[in-house]
Amino acid sequence: MRNKIVFKYYTDPGHGWFAVKRNVLEKYVDLKKISHYSYMRGGTVYLEEDCDCGLLFKALDTLGIEWGFVEKHTDKTHPIRSYSRFAA
Repeated sequence: MRNKIVFKYYTDPGHGWFAVKRNVLEKYVDLKKISHYSYMRGGTVYLEEDCDCGLLFKALDTLGIEWGFVEKHTDKTHPIRSYSRFAA
């Protein structure tokens, strides 16, 4: 049985992002396809919830890799919004 990949899903009242280590993301997704609506800080990419995370989840599903998430919500503006915009 394979291990399940569990992502942290950060949300605020307006949006959400899935935290993924950049080296993990680049195994499954062409980084040029990630939009500027995602953010990055250190070795972590925060994939925006509407489109960018779908690229990763579709790739994982295609490979039969099980995944899930744990939500971390704040009622304030999330600090992720102040991180650098994603750049491939």
